Amino acid sequence: MKLKRFPAYIVHEDEHLIAINKPAMISSLHDRIGNQPSIQHLAQDYIESAQLCHRLDKETSGILLIAKDAETYREMSIKFEKREIVKTYWAISDGRHYFKNTTVDTPLSVSSRGRAKVDKRDGKPAETDLSVIETFKHFCLIECKPVTGRLHQIRIHLATQNASISGDGIYGGDPPFLRSIKKNYNPPSNEEQRPMIGRTALHAESVNFDLYGKPYSLKAPLPKDMAVFLKLLRKYDHE
Repeated sequence: MKLKRFPAYIVHEDEHLIAINKPAMISSLHDRIGNQPSIQHLAQDYIESAQLCHRLDKETSGILLIAKDAETYREMSIKFEKREIVKTYWAISDGRHYFKNTTVDTPLSVSSRGRAKVDKRDGKPAETDLSVIETFKHFCLIECKPVTGRLHQIRIHLATQNASISGDGIYGGDPPFLRSIKKNYNPPSNEEQRPMIGRTALHAESVNFDLYGKPYSLKAPLPKDMAVFLKLLRKYDHE
């Protein structure tokens, strides 16, 4: 993917913090394999003392917080540990669902292959609150608020509710093709059919917290691929 200059991703900056709208398909931290750039690389090129306060999966877009100094990094680490930061994600899931302030409280652990799994015996506590924002015939847009921050938590918690995220092949999501929702859809026979979104349809929409006595409410607009996916659903898959 072609990256923009780092300032193009910034949605907020002050003397303590930078908040960016992370693009999908770029790792938060340095990749051990290969020489692909990461958000950490880009941030430290922008300001040498930058440290990521948390991370997002490579395929996940959205709000990502970066401390500009060691003291702010320490303060934010404490806030994440104490669960004093409210994180809100938007996911487009396969199927019609009707979650309303629904809490999924299922312990998770990580397999040897680096995938999250339900583990009621030895797993760590994991909790996510779910509410449907918009429903379509075959999909729905869900607001997800993770109380804890386990690896792939939202993805697997939705999968346990038969609401796998569209495009999430690891946890049961299907590639969403336009032919499945558009009547009489006849693409050119010589044209490869691509899904409406080519990644896991998950976006970190906002964060809310207090730092040094100041309230923060930071949002990241939907990226083009998720916005187009929703536009197609509203046009061809409305109830």
